[in-house]
Amino acid sequence: MGLEDILITVTDNLNGFTDTIKNVFPESTTQICVVHQIRNFYRYVVWKEKKAFSTDLKNIYNAPTKELAALELNLFEQKRGSKYPYAIRSWRNNWYALFCYSI
Repeated sequence: MGLEDILITVTDNLNGFTDTIKNVFPESTTQICVVHQIRNFYRYVVWKEKKAFSTDLKNIYNAPTKELAALELNLFEQKRGSKYPYAIRSWRNNWYALFCYSI
């Protein structure tokens, strides 16, 4: 018989994984794991800046609402966007999938 439907998936956002799920189960909702989101671009952050970088990121993913998280992302971009545009672009490109179950 096999699997017929998936309501919710949480992925690590490997290339093509989310798209494949959506192609087979178009009605499913897919959320990207925040830990994997951070890990994906963290390797590009200079070691001596990782602690401060992490503190700033926490303001985004610990925000009590999606709107406050968006505001924190804007502040993060003002502070770190010129040096780490990939981080900002990654959060913006994955925004819905990162916060699809947020308050």
